[in-house]
Amino acid sequence: MQDLIKEAFAQARELVLNALGQLVAEEVFPAEAVPAFNLEIPADPKNGDVSTNAAMVCAKPFRSAPRKIAEAIVGKIGTTGSCFDKVEIAGPGFINFYYGKGWFGSVVKAVLDEGTEYGKTDFGKGKKALVEFVSANPTGPMHIGNARGGAIGDCLAAVMEYAGYEVEREFYINDAGNQIEKFGKSLRLRYMQICSDKGQEIVAKNLDIDAFCKTIYEDSETFPMPDDVYLGMDIIAHAKNFFDEYGMIASAQPEEECKKALVDYALPKNIDGLHKDLAKYRISYDTWFRESTLHNDGSVQEVIEKLKAGGYTYEQDGALWFRTTDFGDEKDRVLVRDNGIPTYFVPDIAYHYNKLAVRKFDKAIDIFGADHHGYIPRLKAAMTALGVDEKKLDVVIMQMVRLVKDGETYKLSKRSGKAITLNTLLEEIPIDAARFFFNLREPNSQFDFDLDLAISNSSQNPVYYVQYAHARICSVIKKLKEENIEAKPFTADMAEALSTPEELELVKLMATLPTTITEAAKAYDPAKVTKYAVDIATLYHKFYNACRIKGEEENVMQARLALSMAVKQIIKNILDMLKIGCPESM
Repeated sequence: MQDLIKEAFAQARELVLNALGQLVAEEVFPAEAVPAFNLEIPADPKNGDVSTNAAMVCAKPFRSAPRKIAEAIVGKIGTTGSCFDKVEIAGPGFINFYYGKGWFGSVVKAVLDEGTEYGKTDFGKGKKALVEFVSANPTGPMHIGNARGGAIGDCLAAVMEYAGYEVEREFYINDAGNQIEKFGKSLRLRYMQICSDKGQEIVAKNLDIDAFCKTIYEDSETFPMPDDVYLGMDIIAHAKNFFDEYGMIASAQPEEECKKALVDYALPKNIDGLHKDLAKYRISYDTWFRESTLHNDGSVQEVIEKLKAGGYTYEQDGALWFRTTDFGDEKDRVLVRDNGIPTYFVPDIAYHYNKLAVRKFDKAIDIFGADHHGYIPRLKAAMTALGVDEKKLDVVIMQMVRLVKDGETYKLSKRSGKAITLNTLLEEIPIDAARFFFNLREPNSQFDFDLDLAISNSSQNPVYYVQYAHARICSVIKKLKEENIEAKPFTADMAEALSTPEELELVKLMATLPTTITEAAKAYDPAKVTKYAVDIATLYHKFYNACRIKGEEENVMQARLALSMAVKQIIKNILDMLKIGCPESM
């Protein structure tokens, strides 16, 4: 796993430090500690390939002008044996390094040699990371926010794997607490309505399930529902299916027994639906973790007792409170209500304690919606109070996305007439587009998802544009093979043949993939990878239009064919990582 940018930076740093060492030894400059200096890739290639401010930060300890220091450093630098062939001074004292032809060849060779491994790094080597995402309420279908969270979480996990982490994906099933109580109440109300005389009149019409649900749903005078229940038509569908299977038998049961029977019937179907919808979205979890296990195995009560023992709780008005203000929260939080029932905060504490203290992940990463922003400090406070390093818990805040079609906000599926869910979205647009588009912006940014663009076969569609670059290269290779032209092993002579601005610009971007992967993993931002994919497709199309392959002198043709094959490998690596199709023809 070569990172040729990292190696180039290391060489540039060593060349500067060695030069400074010589200058101090020769008493050109005083024997002072060299301050930390930066190395960067200049925005303008005219300023070199690697640039450093070393001379400028040394001005004060060396009591000399930056330009004079830079001249002295450059005078001592010998590029022989390095990846550079030229060093220059710019402006007030920047030192700019320029790659030699051998470096460009080494990049192409590294990609071709490493193949599917190219781009992988050891940034997270030896560390275990748990990425928990979607974790949608199992009482109803997944909404569009879950669609974005699924794409971000799954692609982030893939990026972290590429960066060397041992990663597990997890879905937390909220199958206990208030939402299940609300789910049961909602189901029973609809079931009892269906069992009523008015409900039976509609049953007798033998409507299909969609028409039946719509009839009940729209007749709110005959079938009223209170505000504190779930009102979706999926609730009516479950109640009707239960009725079709068991008739009115549960209507005669005590209320709690009836609710339990309905929940036991509907909840597994909803969870199975989550499995199927997410699998269709190409998401496979290592673990489906049920909240109920934390209640059943005593974990919830255990964290309450630990917080009590640590002196972080107090009783007031019959409730048990957690002193979160000791950790910077705006107010203390209730752990156990005055009726003895823990708040939803407690199982969340137990769950994250389980991740970090019991299962011992080095990193626990949650993908949360923007409405959970204020929840993070108190969750971290709980980890600290329980003796867990809160820095091991990281939360990625995800903003909502607005679906746009024909320039207007799009809320109802034209196919089904229903609100857009993950399932209905994937009926409207390709899965490739959904996974790519949801990762076009960093998670904590709002953006408009253009549904028309997502299905268009144009260069304006970023996923199509990237896939087309791959297909174009496949076409080039296929046509050359038809004329008995095969790629040869990459040689130094071929490296020398890479000389046009379009070729060199493309190679320099190819070299940054490992750095991009590391930075994306560090920032928990898969959008850095999708941006890279679009950028490399852009530069390949630019190269293709400027540099002919077939018909050139042998070395030039082979060098450009090798370059094309290397770009093809990189695009395939990225799209495979993100679970996006990589077509060979379009």
